[in-house]
Amino acid sequence: MSSKLKLAVFAPLAALALVLGLSSLTGGRLVSPAAAQDAAAQPALPDMALGKADAPVTIIEYSSLSCPHCATFHKDVLPELKKQFIDTGKARYIQREFPLNDAAFAGSVLARCLDTSRYFAFNDLLFRKMDDWAFKQDALTPLKLYAKQAGLNDAEFNKCLSNEDLQKKVLAVRELGEKQGVRGTPTFFINGKKLDGAATIEAFAEAMKPYLSTQ
Repeated sequence: MSSKLKLAVFAPLAALALVLGLSSLTGGRLVSPAAAQDAAAQPALPDMALGKADAPVTIIEYSSLSCPHCATFHKDVLPELKKQFIDTGKARYIQREFPLNDAAFAGSVLARCLDTSRYFAFNDLLFRKMDDWAFKQDALTPLKLYAKQAGLNDAEFNKCLSNEDLQKKVLAVRELGEKQGVRGTPTFFINGKKLDGAATIEAFAEAMKPYLSTQ
């Protein structure tokens, strides 16, 4: 197989191609596939979550692995959110894919090929290493290295990125976010209500207060 793995095109624009390893990454908006047009309230892929399923608060984040603000949230805010609210049973956190460029799309597909126990650790690694892969002309080489560290061999890596059904489902998750009003990343919903303003630990605590007042 060629070192340039071609991701299938799922868009009404025939000229749109998602190709890793080209001279440049578009950085543009991904157009959702036709298969995602009827996306319902539930995403096409199982939610990846932290915390108790019956927690009184559900926090949903739509994020892109190429989003610096998302990386900042995962580095500076999520650990404290986990300590104060997720680990204590007050909140459940869900991360959903909203890739903003070809590299982030590939990273999201790869994350879904891993054992679920490695999903969040792999995403955290990609966020930490963002400058080394997310905006490079060749995102494929570093992604292959990170995937290998997470347990995928070369054959599994190639098979994963060639999985058109999985690609469609990742894009369908993004489509669901668009239908829910997501226009950029990160975007957070707390019990279905969009969190406005900066995503600080204080903002999360204030937004969750009405749901935790009887706890």
